[in-house]
Amino acid sequence: MTQRPSRICTTLGGLLAWWLVCGAYTPVHATPPAGEAAASLSSITEHVILFVLEGFSQDSLKSGAMPVLSKLVKEGSVTWSANAVQPALRLPMMASLVTGLPVEKHGITWNSFEFSRGYPRAPSLFDYLDVSGGRDSAVFFMDESLYQLAKPAPYTDYQLCGALRPECGSQKLVAYIQQYFQKATSGHGYGHAVHALPHLLVVHLPEAGRAGVTHGWDSKEYQQALKTVDVAMKSVLDLFKHYNLLDRTTVLVTTLSTKGTDPGNEITRTDTASVPWIVSGAGIARGQIIRQPISIIDTGATVMRMLQLETHTEWDSKVVEEIFQTETATPPVPRAEKR
Repeated sequence: MTQRPSRICTTLGGLLAWWLVCGAYTPVHATPPAGEAAASLSSITEHVILFVLEGFSQDSLKSGAMPVLSKLVKEGSVTWSANAVQPALRLPMMASLVTGLPVEKHGITWNSFEFSRGYPRAPSLFDYLDVSGGRDSAVFFMDESLYQLAKPAPYTDYQLCGALRPECGSQKLVAYIQQYFQKATSGHGYGHAVHALPHLLVVHLPEAGRAGVTHGWDSKEYQQALKTVDVAMKSVLDLFKHYNLLDRTTVLVTTLSTKGTDPGNEITRTDTASVPWIVSGAGIARGQIIRQPISIIDTGATVMRMLQLETHTEWDSKVVEEIFQTETATPPVPRAEKR
């Protein structure tokens, strides 16, 4: 994990980076309208969990191996046909997910960590969360290629392990998250600076995809991997319940690849794939099929909307407004005037 300086240093550094990269907009905090004061706590999102799976599609639920995810689908809003990006590979897909940009704009077309290429220049969702409202992120990746996206930042903590380490699996990743929460709430902080739990937690769980590629998509190993991923998701949700956060948490689930595809390849199919995109929890409409066309690129702006924040730059990511409970949803804060 990165070590973090004080919030003052974080904010100043974040603003400087923002002005250099995006133009000088003044970030502002979201202030709910007066009429929203009476809204129930269950409609207000203070934390977001973003689960990023691999090798998962609607068909993966038929065996009953994923009761936790099935419940999220039943109690939330879902589409099984969100547009992915091209190339539909692990690293470019994850880059689009966190930058809110198509591949031709963020520029990451390769699919393995290459130190010489450096970190992406485009601002990420994590940058926007910090400069728009002082919100922290914690990111747990489970593949070596994603080191390419672990840009050091005082407001974002990363922990990464991968397939080259045999001990690195969903259970180990959950243990990392549990340790992180214990330290962040200990009063001493994590990395000497974190004294609160993250507003955005990103959890990468690729085991089902790996099992499908290695053992076959109809294999018992694939079914067991689906169960393993589901248990990991339950453990994270139980952790939020333990800290009395679950009723103020929104859960978003998507995937870097669907059943039958290998995101670890260097060559991908030419058509644009469709992937699941599932949202459940605080402030989200229940039992709804999302009708509007969406892309995984829209994840970033929608997370910002969940936390009642707005970005201050041109961004390809768009808010999926349809998922929000219309009677309680808080509109995003108006854009600040450009200086």
